[in-house]
Amino acid sequence: MNQKKIRKKLTDDPTRILTLANIISLLRALSAIPIIYTMLVPEYRGLTAVLIILAVLSDALDGYFARRAHEVTNFGKWLDPAADFIVITAVVLTLVTMELFPKWFFLFYVIRHIIIAVPAIYLLNYDYHILSANMWGKWATGISALTVFLHIFDFHAIPWLKDASLYIAFGLLVISLLLYFKLYFDIFQRIREKNVE
Repeated sequence: MNQKKIRKKLTDDPTRILTLANIISLLRALSAIPIIYTMLVPEYRGLTAVLIILAVLSDALDGYFARRAHEVTNFGKWLDPAADFIVITAVVLTLVTMELFPKWFFLFYVIRHIIIAVPAIYLLNYDYHILSANMWGKWATGISALTVFLHIFDFHAIPWLKDASLYIAFGLLVISLLLYFKLYFDIFQRIREKNVE
């Protein structure tokens, strides 16, 4: 087996963990710590904006590098949305405790992810690795990040923008959740039909 074939086999292995894309996703998850710290220290508020922008950019970069290097892995499919969840949940919880963000959105966001994750974990028994975000979920994550940003840095020049982004994010999250319901329904139907056979 020549070197090119060996490299292709390694990078196409969906069970790999240590890839550049996965490292970027992990760093995004860990970025919640400095983001929260800078939020709580007024003189570092400018750094908060930089860290949030870097976190959002990393969400695009991990997918780009995974596809470009043929390193789309099962672990990465779980880690990418998990990293988004960790960062957004941690930052929103901090804003909620500071009374700068509505509690209902935080509760909905957490419950939505539990509803998605529980059946996904169960379906691993049937070799379905399906926790990767759908396109609506990706847009929802991006708008949620924008909403968080707008709640940290209140733009008085456009007073309606903060609420508008909040409800757009909510709508996208609901659509994404409904698509997961449909996906789960179809998969469970296939499993049931297979068991009947």
